[in-house]
Amino acid sequence: MIPKDLKQYTSFFKEYTELRAQENRSNQIAIINGDIVTNIKRSNSGISARVNKDGYWGFASNPLMQDNEVQKVIERATGNAGFLSSRGKKKDIKLPARNGNFQNDFSTHNSLQSQSQIIDFIMKLDEYIKTNCKELSSRVIALKTLDMEKSLLTSEGSTSYSLIPKSFIYIGMTITNDGAPIELWGNFGGLGQFEDVFKLPEGLFGEIDEQYKHLQAKAYGIYAKAGIQEVILDANITGVLAHEAIGHTTEADLVLGGSVAGDLLNKPVASELITLVDFANTAFGKPCPVPVFMDDEGTTAEDCVIIESGVLKRFMHNKESAGIFRHELAGNARAFEYSDEPLIRMRNTAILPGKSKLDEMIASIDDGYYLMKSSNGEADFTSEFMFGIVQGYEIKNGKIGKAIRDITISGVAIDVLKSVTMVSDNVVWDCAGMCGKKQFIPVGMGGPAIKCKVNIGGK
Repeated sequence: MIPKDLKQYTSFFKEYTELRAQENRSNQIAIINGDIVTNIKRSNSGISARVNKDGYWGFASNPLMQDNEVQKVIERATGNAGFLSSRGKKKDIKLPARNGNFQNDFSTHNSLQSQSQIIDFIMKLDEYIKTNCKELSSRVIALKTLDMEKSLLTSEGSTSYSLIPKSFIYIGMTITNDGAPIELWGNFGGLGQFEDVFKLPEGLFGEIDEQYKHLQAKAYGIYAKAGIQEVILDANITGVLAHEAIGHTTEADLVLGGSVAGDLLNKPVASELITLVDFANTAFGKPCPVPVFMDDEGTTAEDCVIIESGVLKRFMHNKESAGIFRHELAGNARAFEYSDEPLIRMRNTAILPGKSKLDEMIASIDDGYYLMKSSNGEADFTSEFMFGIVQGYEIKNGKIGKAIRDITISGVAIDVLKSVTMVSDNVVWDCAGMCGKKQFIPVGMGGPAIKCKVNIGGK
């Protein structure tokens, strides 16, 4: 456990200071074809301080959290900032503030399961798959949980304590067809500790059956036609597009580094049907997958509307970049480990739902594809992207046809979003992955399905 109250250390603050205590606890279990191959529990904890003097940052951290060690960390960070300040020209950047005080604990109120009980849960899933998915040549089940516990105190008076857990089970299935392995992965879970997210193994049986059905269709599926195609991108892919190809280009540090978004503020970058928001902690009346009430600079978090009705409206900032641009803060400075400095990061990025029904969207396409799930994705500062697609179906005469094998899609995200003609009326979230910008960190991404045009790679 980390200290929930850091106010006793205020007397050591000499300049603008952020003091953070943090512990990350993770649990990983993996089973391949009934054999346990991974069984690891980890904990990483410590204290860090970040100090600003005349526009220069000093940082220090220590895994020890005794009073004298905390004092040393603050003094070292203060000394580092002073050293850099003494050797550089004073920067005339005023750090804005949105101070507050928060306590948010999402830990379970149920009895914690032992490691053996959790393994027994996973083994029951494996036995169900082995018994009911007869065509499989291999199967993998992996559990990954992460509890991020943080306490924060700033010299401006912001305080925060949070415990944000996520729990996921990943299932990989493989069918061998004509000597070639055809696989499909699914992930199940979300915000909360294991005891809240997973009640009984039977609760996942229906989703396992659905995944197996899609894999069977894919194993005997066809190859998609190459070229620019009319498609429906389901929520999983819409979320990746929003995060990778748009979200990153609007992070202010990347804007300062030359991102395409720098020249597009207050200009059309998408169809008028598109509104893109980086949500802080609550969306559509429910907690977000990764709720952030205060960021790691002590900024009270609020939603950041990046694109509104097709127009680029806002960048995401930390205090320094907000001071440079003279923009308002929304709480986008986040750090993963206690030894990491906060970076400008997304939280829960999603396109807002529209008014169309998915069935109507499918019926509107004579010859195209319904793309449902991505495996990976990458994008650059121009918003050009390439994603792998591992689950999808052809659309013929307004109806779902045969499943397709793995493909890639590519394009310029701005052009793709400008081609959107329909947006579904539902939103689906995913927080199973980690964003890897310099340091891995949990993020939520999602959205509705969108009808648009993308470039599909050939066989």
